Amino acid sequence: MPVYLYEVVNEDGTRGERFEVTQRMADDPLTHHPESGLPVKRVITAPAIGTRWMDMNMQRSVNDDDKLKKQGFTKYEKSGDGKYVKSYGKGPDIISK
Repeated sequence: MPVYLYEVVNEDGTRGERFEVTQRMADDPLTHHPESGLPVKRVITAPAIGTRWMDMNMQRSVNDDDKLKKQGFTKYEKSGDGKYVKSYGKGPDIISK
């Protein structure tokens, strides 16, 4: 799905906060910020051509434990109480404050 850039419309006409929203092309443009309710407008920008380093593809690679292991990464998972336990790789077994 396409990612659209929106900008908050300030009362004095200055640029407000910019944020991205993933929407279907058939969806109507947003008129208000989804969290604050402030008026927004869609910002026209150059299209982003998808590559193998797109966020979606990068996230898929980061979630693939086999790929991470092959590349020599160490993965830690949060276990609670501010501690992280090693799932695989080199390094300490636990990381904590």
